[in-house]
Amino acid sequence: MIVIVDERELVTNGYNSLFDREGVACAGFRSGEFGEWVTSAPEEDLRSVRAFLIGDCNEGSISPRQLRDRSKAPVIALSEQNNLENTLKLFESGVDDVIRKPVHIREILARISAIRRRAQEDTGFTEIGAMRIFRDGRDPEIEGQPMPLPRRERRILEYLASNSGRRVTKTQVFNAIYGVFDEEVEENVVESHISKLRKKLRERLGHDPIDSKRFLGYRLIV
Repeated sequence: MIVIVDERELVTNGYNSLFDREGVACAGFRSGEFGEWVTSAPEEDLRSVRAFLIGDCNEGSISPRQLRDRSKAPVIALSEQNNLENTLKLFESGVDDVIRKPVHIREILARISAIRRRAQEDTGFTEIGAMRIFRDGRDPEIEGQPMPLPRRERRILEYLASNSGRRVTKTQVFNAIYGVFDEEVEENVVESHISKLRKKLRERLGHDPIDSKRFLGYRLIV
């Protein structure tokens, strides 16, 4: 089943008809109705959902991150605005993909299949203790709650997570974040970024999850 959320009944009815032609079940909701349904629906009903399509909704009424607490199905935004700022805003909200309208229904189905296929091969995140660290540019989560970080600090945390269990040197971190050929930035800037990152993580976790050894480098610990 495909679930589409849009304030316009004409839109949900239209998608219902198009998916039906492809032999795919579809259910349409307004955002208020959807919120009530998704919080109370039995788990077996949610397991039947193949994807959530989010169209024109009241701002802030749909939270993809909270939705994932109940379902692992892809969350895809259907956008009528053809501009980069809106696309980036939608990705930052936690959706798995942004599709610009108009779009053929078969393309939507192909994108859903691709996302689900990748999810089976790679969860897209690393969990270390209470931290969930994503590999797609999203802010990390601490005990399920997003922890906004500046871009450099987030990338450092992602790099440490990708090397979980191994120690990485300051040079390795610098090259991963700034690039091997960046000669305009001093390598010691890594220490400043990590210091700020450690302080923020310590405040949220109650302990410092970054273990550092002089001359040996850094690694994440539980």
